[in-house]
Amino acid sequence: MNPDLLKYNPQYPSVQDLKKKAKRRIPKFAFDYLEGGCNDEVNLLRNEADFHDILLMPQYLKKHNGVDMSTELFGHRYDAPFGISPIGLQGLMWPNAPEILAKAALKHNVPYILSTVSTSSIERIAEVSESRFWFQLYHPTENKLRDDILRRLEAVQCPVLVVLVDVPSFGLRYREIKAGLSMPPKQNIRNFIQAAMRPAWALETLRVGIPEFATLKPYMAKGLDMSQLGKFMNATFTGRVDIDKITAIRDLWKGKLVIKGVVSEEDTEAAIRLGVDGIIVSNHGGRQIDAGESTIKPLKGLADKYGDQLKVMIDSGLRSGPDIGRALACGADFTFMGRPFMYGVAALGKKGGDHTIAMMKAQFKQVMEQVCCEKVSDFPSTLIQSR
Repeated sequence: MNPDLLKYNPQYPSVQDLKKKAKRRIPKFAFDYLEGGCNDEVNLLRNEADFHDILLMPQYLKKHNGVDMSTELFGHRYDAPFGISPIGLQGLMWPNAPEILAKAALKHNVPYILSTVSTSSIERIAEVSESRFWFQLYHPTENKLRDDILRRLEAVQCPVLVVLVDVPSFGLRYREIKAGLSMPPKQNIRNFIQAAMRPAWALETLRVGIPEFATLKPYMAKGLDMSQLGKFMNATFTGRVDIDKITAIRDLWKGKLVIKGVVSEEDTEAAIRLGVDGIIVSNHGGRQIDAGESTIKPLKGLADKYGDQLKVMIDSGLRSGPDIGRALACGADFTFMGRPFMYGVAALGKKGGDHTIAMMKAQFKQVMEQVCCEKVSDFPSTLIQSR
């Protein structure tokens, strides 16, 4: 047995194992929110499938002096070239999930990105992560709210701001529409039965409390009826994030600035002109546009053409250590994953973050050893096929 397997629960050695366990452990409405994509979920499936077309060349007789998975990014050396993507409503899928993941990320020295619409506050995540977290901004319609969020981030010394640009409108996700998903979940018979069938989730939710948008709570009207939350979100965050809005943020934000949701050369060139430090090639996990490309498809072209001008990162579709290696071979400076870590927490609770990061490290180390990479930057030399 690989000794690295002993560092985490060997009953769940893959993302698929965690996913199956998570589905049995959390209510259907919570799992459907996590798992679902937009429209017919074609792009959600394409994201994963297209990674399998990327082939790497193993080298077995070449001299090999061991592996170094560490990666320097924005002045910090991380222990591995992957981090935890932002996901909204994390506390709906498992109570205190943002804190569980932020603590695990700190322990393993990998980045964790908090979403504006997650269920822990900026200040709480800063506390448990020793201010080592990144923050993803859903750009508000009001600049006053934007400025206050940036002030809060600066106060806790958040090093990296990630501006989300791929939500000019909220995606049509049929699973959520059918479930009538709201925050908190609607108190109807169907959802009550689903929750009652998942006693571990229900008891932990009762212990921790009903999840809420903790970062946004100061901006919500007192006594706001939670049934009006959807209307609040549409009024507060719906709108296109254009060049003028990024320019204003670049002028205000003194830390590192990343744009997430970039998939085209035109947007990458605009980001460079705006003085952005990096992009995350992403399609929101297949949750926004069903007719678009998978993220791995445009990655190599963007990395080859612009990689010397800004950091080119990727999320959406990665599910394993081999996928991390595939993305790096195509030129990515760094990778992010969302669903795999939430599967881990939903499946294993407080141990889920630590387990999933350790699992990914073990998988990625094995790939490095197979293809004879001593350091992360060696991966492009192993690429033999990218259809």
